[in-house]
Amino acid sequence: MSDWYGDHPVTGLDDADPHLAHLQYFPVKSLDPEPRDRATLAAEGALAGDREWAILDRPADDPYDPAAADVGGSGDYVNGKKTDAVHRLRSTFHPRDAGGPGVTLREQGTDESDSRRFALADAGDDEAAVHADLNARLSEFFGRAVSVRRDASGQHDDRERHGPTVVSTATLREVAAWFDFDLESARRRFRANVEVGGVPPFWEDCLFADADEAVRFRVGEVELVGIHPCQRCVVPGRDPDTGEETPDFREAFVRRREETIPSWTAGDRFDHAFRLMVNTRVPEESAGETVAVGDPVERLGTEAV
Repeated sequence: MSDWYGDHPVTGLDDADPHLAHLQYFPVKSLDPEPRDRATLAAEGALAGDREWAILDRPADDPYDPAAADVGGSGDYVNGKKTDAVHRLRSTFHPRDAGGPGVTLREQGTDESDSRRFALADAGDDEAAVHADLNARLSEFFGRAVSVRRDASGQHDDRERHGPTVVSTATLREVAAWFDFDLESARRRFRANVEVGGVPPFWEDCLFADADEAVRFRVGEVELVGIHPCQRCVVPGRDPDTGEETPDFREAFVRRREETIPSWTAGDRFDHAFRLMVNTRVPEESAGETVAVGDPVERLGTEAV
Protein backbone atom coordinates (compact mmCIF):
# COMPACT_ATOMS: atom_id res chain seq x y z
CA MET A 1 0.00 0.00 0.00
CA SER A 2 1.31 3.45 -0.84
CA ASP A 3 0.22 6.85 -2.02
CA TRP A 4 2.39 9.34 -3.87
CA TYR A 5 3.17 12.83 -2.67
CA GLY A 6 5.44 14.73 -5.03
CA ASP A 7 8.07 12.26 -6.22
CA HIS A 8 7.98 10.02 -3.17
CA PRO A 9 5.69 7.15 -2.14
CA VAL A 10 4.03 7.57 1.25
CA THR A 11 4.03 4.17 2.92
CA GLY A 12 3.70 5.03 6.62
CA LEU A 13 3.03 7.77 9.14
CA ASP A 14 6.65 8.94 9.42
CA ASP A 15 6.89 10.19 5.83
CA ALA A 16 3.33 11.52 5.65
CA ASP A 17 2.57 15.17 4.94
CA PRO A 18 -1.19 15.44 5.54
CA HIS A 19 -3.03 18.21 3.72
CA LEU A 20 -6.53 18.88 2.50
CA ALA A 21 -6.49 17.55 -1.07
CA HIS A 22 -10.15 17.60 -2.13
CA LEU A 23 -13.41 19.12 -0.85
CA GLN A 24 -16.91 18.28 -1.97
CA TYR A 25 -20.42 18.77 -0.72
CA PHE A 26 -23.86 17.54 -1.70
CA PRO A 27 -26.38 20.40 -1.96
CA VAL A 28 -29.20 17.96 -2.76
CA LYS A 29 -28.94 14.86 -0.60
CA SER A 30 -28.21 11.66 -2.58
CA LEU A 31 -27.52 13.51 -5.84
CA ASP A 32 -24.16 14.36 -7.42
CA PRO A 33 -21.35 16.09 -5.47
CA GLU A 34 -20.10 19.60 -6.11
CA PRO A 35 -16.33 20.19 -5.68
CA ARG A 36 -15.19 23.20 -3.68
CA ASP A 37 -11.86 24.99 -3.25
CA ARG A 38 -12.90 26.22 0.19
CA ALA A 39 -15.88 25.69 2.47
CA THR A 40 -17.35 27.03 5.70
CA LEU A 41 -17.94 24.72 8.64
CA ALA A 42 -21.50 24.68 9.94
CA ALA A 43 -22.46 24.36 13.61
CA GLU A 44 -25.34 21.95 13.03
CA GLY A 45 -24.05 20.24 9.92
CA ALA A 46 -20.93 19.41 7.97
CA LEU A 47 -20.10 22.09 5.42
CA ALA A 48 -22.40 25.04 4.87
CA GLY A 49 -25.00 24.02 2.28
CA ASP A 50 -24.30 20.29 2.56
CA ARG A 51 -27.54 18.26 2.18
CA GLU A 52 -29.54 21.49 2.45
CA TRP A 53 -32.21 20.01 0.19
CA ALA A 54 -33.45 16.41 0.25
CA ILE A 55 -35.97 14.31 -1.66
CA LEU A 56 -38.69 12.85 0.56
CA ASP A 57 -40.95 9.92 -0.13
CA ARG A 58 -44.21 11.87 0.28
CA PRO A 59 -46.42 14.27 -1.64
CA ALA A 60 -45.68 17.96 -1.35
CA ASP A 61 -48.94 18.67 0.50
CA ASP A 62 -48.25 16.15 3.31
CA PRO A 63 -47.34 17.68 6.69
CA TYR A 64 -43.58 17.57 7.16
CA ASP A 65 -42.07 16.51 10.47
CA PRO A 66 -38.24 16.73 10.33
CA ALA A 67 -37.94 14.41 13.33
CA ALA A 68 -39.71 11.69 11.38
CA ALA A 69 -37.29 11.80 8.44
CA ASP A 70 -35.07 8.77 8.95
CA VAL A 71 -32.05 7.87 6.83
CA GLY A 72 -31.69 4.30 8.03
CA GLY A 73 -33.53 2.92 5.03
CA SER A 74 -36.95 2.67 6.70
CA GLY A 75 -38.00 6.31 6.78
CA ASP A 76 -38.86 9.14 4.47
CA TYR A 77 -35.69 10.10 2.59
CA VAL A 78 -35.32 8.95 -1.00
CA ASN A 79 -31.68 7.84 -1.02
CA GLY A 80 -29.37 5.13 -2.27
CA LYS A 81 -30.14 2.94 0.72
CA LYS A 82 -33.73 2.66 -0.46
CA THR A 83 -33.52 2.74 -4.27
CA ASP A 84 -30.79 2.30 -6.86
CA ALA A 85 -32.75 4.59 -9.21
CA VAL A 86 -31.25 7.64 -7.51
CA HIS A 87 -27.86 6.77 -9.03
CA ARG A 88 -29.25 7.35 -12.52
CA LEU A 89 -30.01 11.02 -11.90
CA ARG A 90 -27.27 13.43 -13.01
CA SER A 91 -27.38 16.79 -11.29
CA THR A 92 -25.62 20.14 -11.43
CA PHE A 93 -26.18 22.64 -8.63
CA HIS A 94 -26.54 26.37 -9.27
CA PRO A 95 -25.58 28.45 -6.21
CA ARG A 96 -27.33 31.58 -5.04
CA ASP A 97 -24.80 33.89 -6.68
CA ALA A 98 -25.29 32.20 -10.07
CA GLY A 99 -28.99 32.66 -10.54
CA GLY A 100 -29.85 30.00 -8.00
CA PRO A 101 -30.38 28.22 -5.86
CA GLY A 102 -31.33 25.70 -8.48
CA VAL A 103 -30.48 22.31 -9.89
CA THR A 104 -30.22 20.95 -13.42
CA LEU A 105 -31.28 17.32 -13.83
CA ARG A 106 -31.09 14.73 -16.55
CA GLU A 107 -31.31 10.96 -16.59
CA GLN A 108 -28.13 8.95 -17.11
CA GLY A 109 -27.74 7.95 -20.75
CA THR A 110 -29.75 10.84 -22.15
CA ASP A 111 -28.32 13.71 -24.15
CA GLU A 112 -27.31 16.98 -22.49
CA SER A 113 -30.10 18.64 -24.47
CA ASP A 114 -32.54 16.69 -22.26
CA SER A 115 -31.27 18.53 -19.18
CA ARG A 116 -33.71 20.81 -17.41
CA ARG A 117 -33.09 23.43 -14.77
CA PHE A 118 -35.34 23.71 -11.71
CA ALA A 119 -35.53 26.25 -8.91
CA LEU A 120 -34.77 25.28 -5.30
CA ALA A 121 -36.56 27.02 -2.45
CA ASP A 122 -34.57 29.43 -0.30
CA ALA A 123 -35.24 30.90 3.13
CA GLY A 124 -38.73 32.35 3.35
CA ASP A 125 -39.92 30.82 0.09
CA ASP A 126 -43.14 28.88 -0.34
CA GLU A 127 -41.50 25.49 -0.94
CA ALA A 128 -44.56 23.86 -2.51
CA ALA A 129 -44.80 26.64 -5.09
CA VAL A 130 -41.08 26.88 -5.86
CA HIS A 131 -40.65 23.10 -6.08
CA ALA A 132 -43.84 22.31 -8.01
CA ASP A 133 -42.11 21.54 -11.34
CA LEU A 134 -39.19 19.78 -9.67
CA ASN A 135 -41.50 17.61 -7.56
CA ALA A 136 -43.49 16.66 -10.64
CA ARG A 137 -40.32 15.67 -12.54
CA LEU A 138 -38.93 13.64 -9.65
CA SER A 139 -42.26 11.94 -9.01
CA GLU A 140 -42.38 10.92 -12.67
CA PHE A 141 -38.81 9.60 -12.47
CA PHE A 142 -39.31 7.55 -9.28
CA GLY A 143 -42.83 6.42 -10.22
CA ARG A 144 -44.43 7.66 -7.00
CA ALA A 145 -45.16 10.93 -5.24
CA VAL A 146 -41.98 12.51 -3.86
CA SER A 147 -41.13 16.08 -2.91
CA VAL A 148 -38.11 18.22 -2.08
CA ARG A 149 -37.70 19.84 1.31
CA ARG A 150 -35.14 22.38 2.53
CA ASP A 151 -33.41 22.34 5.93
CA ALA A 152 -30.68 24.94 6.31
CA SER A 153 -28.95 22.87 9.01
CA GLY A 154 -28.50 19.92 6.63
CA GLN A 155 -30.10 16.48 6.45
CA HIS A 156 -27.36 14.03 7.38
CA ASP A 157 -27.08 10.29 7.78
CA ASP A 158 -25.62 10.59 11.27
CA ARG A 159 -27.78 12.85 13.44
CA GLU A 160 -25.16 13.16 16.20
CA ARG A 161 -21.79 13.01 14.38
CA HIS A 162 -22.75 15.18 11.45
CA GLY A 163 -19.53 17.11 10.89
CA PRO A 164 -17.69 16.73 7.57
CA THR A 165 -16.80 13.15 6.75
CA VAL A 166 -13.08 12.46 6.22
CA VAL A 167 -11.17 9.96 4.10
CA SER A 168 -7.75 9.97 2.41
CA THR A 169 -7.03 10.00 -1.30
CA ALA A 170 -4.78 6.98 -0.83
CA THR A 171 -7.64 5.03 0.78
CA LEU A 172 -9.93 5.72 -2.14
CA ARG A 173 -7.21 4.71 -4.62
CA GLU A 174 -6.53 1.52 -2.66
CA VAL A 175 -10.17 0.48 -2.60
CA ALA A 176 -10.62 1.45 -6.25
CA ALA A 177 -7.76 -0.90 -7.13
CA TRP A 178 -9.47 -3.77 -5.32
CA PHE A 179 -12.46 -3.50 -7.63
CA ASP A 180 -10.89 -2.07 -10.78
CA PHE A 181 -12.66 1.28 -10.78
CA ASP A 182 -11.02 4.72 -10.73
CA LEU A 183 -10.51 7.43 -8.11
CA GLU A 184 -13.44 9.53 -9.28
CA SER A 185 -15.76 6.55 -9.07
CA ALA A 186 -14.49 5.87 -5.54
CA ARG A 187 -15.19 9.49 -4.56
CA ARG A 188 -18.75 9.24 -5.81
CA ARG A 189 -19.32 5.86 -4.16
CA PHE A 190 -18.06 6.78 -0.68
CA ARG A 191 -19.21 10.44 -0.73
CA ALA A 192 -16.79 11.96 1.79
CA ASN A 193 -16.69 15.73 2.30
CA VAL A 194 -12.99 16.06 3.12
CA GLU A 195 -10.16 14.17 1.42
CA VAL A 196 -6.65 14.17 2.87
CA GLY A 197 -3.59 13.80 0.63
CA GLY A 198 0.07 13.10 1.32
CA VAL A 199 -0.71 10.15 3.58
CA PRO A 200 -0.79 6.34 3.33
CA PRO A 201 -3.99 4.37 2.82
CA PHE A 202 -6.33 4.32 5.82
CA TRP A 203 -4.51 7.23 7.48
CA GLU A 204 -7.93 8.59 8.50
CA ASP A 205 -8.19 5.70 10.98
CA CYS A 206 -5.90 7.84 13.17
CA LEU A 207 -8.86 10.14 13.68
CA PHE A 208 -10.92 7.86 15.93
CA ALA A 209 -10.22 6.00 19.16
CA ASP A 210 -12.24 4.08 21.77
CA ALA A 211 -15.93 4.67 22.41
CA ASP A 212 -15.22 6.96 25.36
CA GLU A 213 -12.69 9.05 23.44
CA ALA A 214 -12.59 11.47 20.51
CA VAL A 215 -9.63 12.71 18.46
CA ARG A 216 -8.91 16.40 17.97
CA PHE A 217 -7.35 17.36 14.65
CA ARG A 218 -6.64 20.61 12.86
CA VAL A 219 -7.28 21.61 9.25
CA GLY A 220 -5.44 24.86 8.61
CA GLU A 221 -6.29 26.91 11.69
CA VAL A 222 -9.59 25.16 12.39
CA GLU A 223 -10.13 22.26 14.79
CA LEU A 224 -12.47 19.31 14.27
CA VAL A 225 -13.24 16.25 16.36
CA GLY A 226 -13.02 12.72 14.92
CA ILE A 227 -15.55 10.38 16.47
CA HIS A 228 -16.36 7.18 14.67
CA PRO A 229 -15.40 5.01 11.67
CA CYS A 230 -18.31 5.09 9.26
CA GLN A 231 -20.25 1.88 8.78
CA ARG A 232 -20.91 1.40 5.09
CA CYS A 233 -24.20 0.56 3.40
CA VAL A 234 -25.13 -0.75 -0.05
CA VAL A 235 -24.28 2.50 -1.85
CA PRO A 236 -20.48 2.04 -2.36
CA GLY A 237 -21.15 -1.34 -3.95
CA ARG A 238 -23.09 0.23 -6.81
CA ASP A 239 -21.88 1.93 -9.97
CA PRO A 240 -22.51 5.64 -9.24
CA ASP A 241 -23.79 6.24 -12.79
CA THR A 242 -26.06 3.26 -13.31
CA GLY A 243 -26.76 1.76 -9.89
CA GLU A 244 -25.46 -1.61 -11.13
CA GLU A 245 -24.30 -3.84 -8.28
CA THR A 246 -20.65 -4.87 -7.97
CA PRO A 247 -20.84 -8.63 -7.39
CA ASP A 248 -19.87 -9.74 -3.85
CA PHE A 249 -18.78 -6.21 -2.97
CA ARG A 250 -19.27 -6.44 0.79
CA GLU A 251 -17.56 -9.82 1.12
CA ALA A 252 -14.58 -8.78 -1.00
CA PHE A 253 -14.31 -5.41 0.75
CA VAL A 254 -14.27 -6.99 4.21
CA ARG A 255 -11.65 -9.54 3.18
CA ARG A 256 -9.33 -6.92 1.68
CA ARG A 257 -9.87 -4.47 4.53
CA GLU A 258 -8.83 -7.16 7.01
CA GLU A 259 -5.79 -8.04 4.90
CA THR A 260 -4.60 -4.42 4.65
CA ILE A 261 -5.54 -3.02 8.05
CA PRO A 262 -2.67 -0.81 9.33
CA SER A 263 -1.17 -0.89 12.80
CA TRP A 264 -2.76 2.44 13.77
CA THR A 265 -6.34 1.24 13.22
CA ALA A 266 -7.35 0.65 16.81
CA GLY A 267 -10.17 1.27 19.25
CA ASP A 268 -13.31 -0.61 20.13
CA ARG A 269 -15.32 1.51 17.68
CA PHE A 270 -13.73 -0.49 14.84
CA ASP A 271 -15.76 -3.60 15.64
CA HIS A 272 -16.02 -4.96 12.09
CA ALA A 273 -14.26 -4.41 8.78
CA PHE A 274 -17.14 -2.98 6.74
CA ARG A 275 -16.13 0.51 7.84
CA LEU A 276 -14.44 3.26 5.85
CA MET A 277 -14.26 7.04 6.38
CA VAL A 278 -14.54 8.94 9.67
CA ASN A 279 -17.53 10.78 11.08
CA THR A 280 -16.72 14.03 12.88
CA ARG A 281 -18.35 16.89 14.71
CA VAL A 282 -17.67 20.62 14.49
CA PRO A 283 -16.78 22.20 17.86
CA GLU A 284 -18.73 25.34 18.69
CA GLU A 285 -15.63 27.49 18.36
CA SER A 286 -15.00 26.23 14.79
CA ALA A 287 -18.48 26.93 13.41
CA GLY A 288 -18.33 29.61 10.73
CA GLU A 289 -14.62 29.10 10.10
CA THR A 290 -13.28 28.21 6.66
CA VAL A 291 -11.14 25.34 5.40
CA ALA A 292 -9.48 25.29 1.98
CA VAL A 293 -7.74 22.86 -0.36
CA GLY A 294 -4.03 22.89 0.48
CA ASP A 295 -4.52 23.45 4.23
CA PRO A 296 -2.21 21.30 6.39
CA VAL A 297 -3.92 18.62 8.48
CA GLU A 298 -2.57 17.67 11.92
CA ARG A 299 -3.74 15.13 14.49
CA LEU A 300 -3.65 16.81 17.92
CA GLY A 301 -4.57 14.04 20.35
CA THR A 302 -7.44 12.34 22.15
CA GLU A 303 -9.98 13.72 24.60
CA ALA A 304 -12.71 12.18 26.74
CA VAL A 305 -16.30 12.26 25.54
